[in-house]
Amino acid sequence: MTTTTIDLDTELSAVNAILGSIGQSPISGLDFANPEISFIYNLLKESSQDIQNEGWTFNIEYHIKETVGADNKIIIESDVIRIDNEDAWDRTRDFVRRKDADGIWKLYDRVDHTFEFPDDDYFYVNKVRLLLFEDIPSVFQRYIIYKASGRAAVQLVSNQQLQGMLATYEAQARAACMEYECNQGDHNYMGWPDESAYQSYKPYVSLRR
Repeated sequence: MTTTTIDLDTELSAVNAILGSIGQSPISGLDFANPEISFIYNLLKESSQDIQNEGWTFNIEYHIKETVGADNKIIIESDVIRIDNEDAWDRTRDFVRRKDADGIWKLYDRVDHTFEFPDDDYFYVNKVRLLLFEDIPSVFQRYIIYKASGRAAVQLVSNQQLQGMLATYEAQARAACMEYECNQGDHNYMGWPDESAYQSYKPYVSLRR
């Protein structure tokens, strides 16, 4: 008895999926010397960044402790595309990522207009990270591929009918992402903070007698 293996999407398979959507033949490797392949790959990266910039359950990290360095500054990792205060009600700070004079991304406070925090030891922040394509959940990989395919249909082949069909696929893929977000996000109306637990009343439990 033979078994089948379902491989997850890679950047190569994603590029081939985009090429197939516009009627082009698949490739065996990412040859960036080929202008068309390079253009398709850039569409894939742009679409991935645009979607991840929204901030989803899979690439948002909450309650991250950032310690102030010896120079009173906090260096931000290069894969962090958004950063904000953990507490939305705290208006004494407004954090963003910004390049310092040395060209390194650091935490910047828009309230005091400074990179330096001499009176603080640490802060708790929320981060949105830009993940590699292979590290993204499969449902979002499909969404990225359909978005990039739609852009390829417009910019490479200028086929409005194909663009409309791909737009439908993209909308369906986004709906699947929203379902994933609702299932995985553990969202609740009360907005309980991190490191807390709460078990709500379940009416059906009282009927189990």
